[in-house]
Amino acid sequence: MRRYGSEANERWIGFSYRPGDIVISTRSKCGTTWLQMIVALLVFQRTDFPAPLAELSPWIDWDVEPIAVVRDRLDRQPHRRFIKTHTPLDGLPLRPDVTYLVAARHPLDVAESLYAHGRNIDRDRVEVLTGRRTSGPVGPFADWVQDWMRPDLPPQESLDTLPGLVHHLADAWDRRGAVDVVLVHYDDLIADLPGQMRALADHLGIVVAEERWPALVETAGFASMRSDAERLAPDHLGVLKSPRAFFRAASVNRARASLPPDVAAACTTIVEELAPSDLATWLLR
Repeated sequence: MRRYGSEANERWIGFSYRPGDIVISTRSKCGTTWLQMIVALLVFQRTDFPAPLAELSPWIDWDVEPIAVVRDRLDRQPHRRFIKTHTPLDGLPLRPDVTYLVAARHPLDVAESLYAHGRNIDRDRVEVLTGRRTSGPVGPFADWVQDWMRPDLPPQESLDTLPGLVHHLADAWDRRGAVDVVLVHYDDLIADLPGQMRALADHLGIVVAEERWPALVETAGFASMRSDAERLAPDHLGVLKSPRAFFRAASVNRARASLPPDVAAACTTIVEELAPSDLATWLLR
């Protein structure tokens, strides 16, 4: 397991998997909560859940909550488990009987969402929980994103950067066939949510009665999730200023349209330099 400075992935050491576990491994703001919601709907096959989403699908490497509490919660779950992580697959213990879902999103859409999310975090509350003082994004987005894109930033120390995003995806891309990895593109979820949900159910071996699909798909839609933000936002410890603002917009191309053309071109160039060509084409479509 590779150690990451920006993720407490040592909390995975000694974790007891069950056959059939689902690990949702994503970079921040690539559709993590959306995938958790989709998997929850497929697992429970109902639109009301027995607990808030963040408790049903805990984030193991978030060190604001004692790892013993998180593991105990998972150990007591009788249903098929689906677990959140922001650690790349090379920083996790991997098993052939576990499915790893990895979400991708155009890097500039990730950056815009990450910038807004950083301003929605209650830093005082985080300090109370962790004893560490953190800071949010500084300056206008158009300036901040250029620093976020710097190709010399080491992913091992700063995963929430463009190099970190590409590293996370490239590692998963290279593991296809070696372990059960499914890569999901955010744009595909927007374009064809019903088809994506059905494909994921098929891959996971989950059979859904035809009459249940309309309600499940509607509940997985962005508008529905935003209307239930208090239960669905990953915030059972109160670190967000506004849970509703967490579901800001399911956007495609908005960041690219708002930035100078040379910034968007620079992003494309960096991705093409860092990623395998087939991954770059798929990611930047």
